[in-house]
Amino acid sequence: MTASRPTSAVIVGASGGIGGALIRALAETAAHAPIFALSRSESPVPQGVRPLPIDLSDEATVAAAAARVGEAGPVGLVIVATGLLHRTGVSPEKTVRALDPTAMATIFSVNTIGPALVAKHFVPLLARRERCVFAALSARVGSIGDNRLGGWYAYRASKSALNQILRTLAIEVARTRPEAIVVGLHPGTVASGLSRPFRPDPTADGVFSPEESAAHLLRVLNGLGADDTGGVFAWDGSLIPA
Repeated sequence: MTASRPTSAVIVGASGGIGGALIRALAETAAHAPIFALSRSESPVPQGVRPLPIDLSDEATVAAAAARVGEAGPVGLVIVATGLLHRTGVSPEKTVRALDPTAMATIFSVNTIGPALVAKHFVPLLARRERCVFAALSARVGSIGDNRLGGWYAYRASKSALNQILRTLAIEVARTRPEAIVVGLHPGTVASGLSRPFRPDPTADGVFSPEESAAHLLRVLNGLGADDTGGVFAWDGSLIPA
């Protein structure tokens, strides 16, 4: 019997800390070929990895990247490793009085709408008759049932909305790809630009390096089956409540 051709892998947000670490980890294995590194800004990638431009705020670039990826054949893994918690003019709210509609729209554009557009254009590329994965970085604070501290209105809500999109997508995808897995992933606290203002010491207990986080996430994905589709899983494999 002729061995099946490996499916490709796609990492969106490859210039970020976790995205870059995922690219490097995947490049060390033979699980997927080719590997595509998608990002808005250029960054070094391992030899053999194919970089492509993408801007999640511009659907035309998402469609163009998907067209290029589709030329390589079926996709076996898509991970959206993008996210926004803070930047100039955007910061987590401590009280409802701090809500700003422009900042909220920006956070939803990156954390919710962007991954949804990736799903729109990349899910049709997923392999139909074998195991395949579409995953997006979510966050434990997106859990409604686990919210005990309050605050961070826009970020929490954007991740809750993302989780709903992933759940809805999982139901739809299962109709044509019964072996597909659609999940959200909580990477824990990672020493990256996103967490730096809140956990400035990258060596503190409970803070992972991007490489450690990537290893955790890939291990979790490798352990999931089709029955797990639609869920949100933490870095240790535990299921996060909706």
